[in-house]
Amino acid sequence: MTLIKSISGIRGTIGGSPGDNLTPLDVIKFTAAFGTWIKAKNAGKKCKVIVGRDARVSGEMVNQLVDGTLTGLGIHVINLDFASTPTVEIAVTEHSADGGLIITASHNPAHWNALKLLNHYGEFLSDADGKEILMLAEKEAFEFSSVDELGIITTDTSMNDLHISKILNHPLIDISAIKAAEFRIAIDCVNSVGGIILPALIKQLGAAEVMELYCTPNGRFPHNPEPIPENLKDISKLVDESDAHLGFVVDPDVDRLSIICEDGSMFGEEYTLVAIADYILQHKKGNTVSNLSSTRALRDITEQQGGKYFASAVGEVNVVKLMKQQNAIIGGEGNGGVIFPELHYGRDALIGIALFLTWLAKSGKSCSQLRASYPDYYISKNKIQLTPGINVDKILVAIKEKYKHNPVNDVDGIRIDFEKEKEWVHLRKSNTEPIIRIYAESGNVEKANSLAEKIMTEIKQLI
Repeated sequence: MTLIKSISGIRGTIGGSPGDNLTPLDVIKFTAAFGTWIKAKNAGKKCKVIVGRDARVSGEMVNQLVDGTLTGLGIHVINLDFASTPTVEIAVTEHSADGGLIITASHNPAHWNALKLLNHYGEFLSDADGKEILMLAEKEAFEFSSVDELGIITTDTSMNDLHISKILNHPLIDISAIKAAEFRIAIDCVNSVGGIILPALIKQLGAAEVMELYCTPNGRFPHNPEPIPENLKDISKLVDESDAHLGFVVDPDVDRLSIICEDGSMFGEEYTLVAIADYILQHKKGNTVSNLSSTRALRDITEQQGGKYFASAVGEVNVVKLMKQQNAIIGGEGNGGVIFPELHYGRDALIGIALFLTWLAKSGKSCSQLRASYPDYYISKNKIQLTPGINVDKILVAIKEKYKHNPVNDVDGIRIDFEKEKEWVHLRKSNTEPIIRIYAESGNVEKANSLAEKIMTEIKQLI
């Protein structure tokens, strides 16, 4: 059983002892800390917070605790009920709210839940703001309102439709091209909120047929909800056997997108962002951003289109920060997270679907042919377990010194680029586990694994 406290929110397993798991007492404590922080930022104002949730079984219980705590602090709550993470992010600015709280553990299994915290821009908190909230929770420095000052709860179920409308009306979305392609599309929404909004979006985009797999929002996940190949066998089989043109898979809060080709093969979660960026860069020149552990293919595509590519530290908040600094027109992460700032600064599988379908329709290619048009890279993901007494920082400094003649980025651990071979390796400490993560990318699986093994051997020698 686990409780993980970080700047972006609080996540943990449901049940057990307070302080060790995400219990009702922990939900109240961290919600109160967030609400107290909101009030301090808006002194003298009656504050307003958007609340939405995915379809986890524990969601209703957590939602009631969150709403009660916020109103107990004198904060008005606008509750969206079932809503994707990107929908809540959009709702914060649409309602001119002072913050947002999303009840979702994203890709974690069903016995997990979490509180994701948003500022008044509908974006995840900065490092400083997150630490301030954690400090408030630690001190339990809360003051609740008198009966005459309690907040009220209102419900708004219109935000899904608004989100879809914003996507349909974007000039880069070509509904007529999608209709003409007569796409037959299979979707796997892992029985969460994607099952509500994905079918509606895809039908309004003009698909000829939508085949729904696991679209009942009851929180009973039929497989591990992380949208990675080993968890997507059912939809892969459905796409292949039903003669669908492609398939889409989202995680429980719909901020990650995986794509299945017409033959049931994986488009590759690293290539979701690559393909969408390719389409956008053809219509608007500009820069792109992904994190240090994402594929080099985005850099290749960006430079081919005359833009500049920038790599951020791992984490959505870091990607967004660098996107703003470099005025990037598209960004995201190699886990299928697409951030399109013309809509909002958050990972959004829904705009990703619309942009991808437009590009696929206009390309005249099959899904697998489109994937084959991009550079082939493979990432080997590894980790080394740490024991007490190991000085990780010293190890990273030693590796950096050894490869000082290569391009090295130390904004988040150490990333070493091997330009001649078009390879890289990224080493970083985990924030949640006693491990060093080692990611290596090359032109094929064997080379990527070999590079990772080489660096891992060097680390073990240093240890």
